[in-house]
Amino acid sequence: MRTFRVLAAAAGVCGLVAAPAAAASAEQQSATEVINKLRSEGYNVTIDKIGTGPIENCVVLSVRNPQTYGQLMPYVGPGARDERFLIPVITSQPVSVSLDCSRR
Repeated sequence: MRTFRVLAAAAGVCGLVAAPAAAASAEQQSATEVINKLRSEGYNVTIDKIGTGPIENCVVLSVRNPQTYGQLMPYVGPGARDERFLIPVITSQPVSVSLDCSRR
């Protein structure tokens, strides 16, 4: 039973794909606001930019591939009797933001 719980937790953490809240409201926010919101939520933001205009004039085209990667770590907190109890820990949250910065 313990093995099943560990495998279920690993699948949940390593395979989790969560759409960030900023993606839904990207049309109402500036590119800078969307990027800052994603970063404040813990995402590592990669920017794909079309055009040479400043980021203040960019329009968000899409927010793609939001993912959460993690690994199982031994629990070492209060009440831990051994290192066999594993908990999921988030190690990375990458997301790509596409911007259109062409002059209009």
